[in-house]
Amino acid sequence: MRIGLGKDSHRLIEGRPLLLGGVVIPSEKGEDGHSDGDVLIHAIADAILGALGMEDIGHLWPDTDPQLKGMDSAIIARKVGELASGRIENIDTVVTLERPKLGPYKGRIRKNLASLLSIGEESITIKAKTAEGLDAAGRGEAIEAEAIVLLR
Repeated sequence: MRIGLGKDSHRLIEGRPLLLGGVVIPSEKGEDGHSDGDVLIHAIADAILGALGMEDIGHLWPDTDPQLKGMDSAIIARKVGELASGRIENIDTVVTLERPKLGPYKGRIRKNLASLLSIGEESITIKAKTAEGLDAAGRGEAIEAEAIVLLR
């Protein structure tokens, strides 16, 4: 068994879509990133890569590469899913965001992530938290995601 941990955060800005696990969430603000900014996919990908003993997504898909500008993070999810094919036991995640509330979207996010990673939905958990005004996420200026994965 191998464990991997991943974390990502991005500023939130107006005029960008809010993406979580490849699902567009209705919101006034979205992630500001070189790619599409999907913090949940990025955290999960880093967790899987860590469990595999590989470099992180910043090394494999650098934000200094102009060809990757606006990249769909689903590409990253599919690739790490292939790398860990048949080995993912479970993925546990936490998303920290003040608004909007994520409860109504967690099922769709799980379903989409399961499809991208070629695993069962029961292998993924998503928890949504707020930071209660204590930091950039708490003030609604940022979004954060953390993931831990267990591989066979």
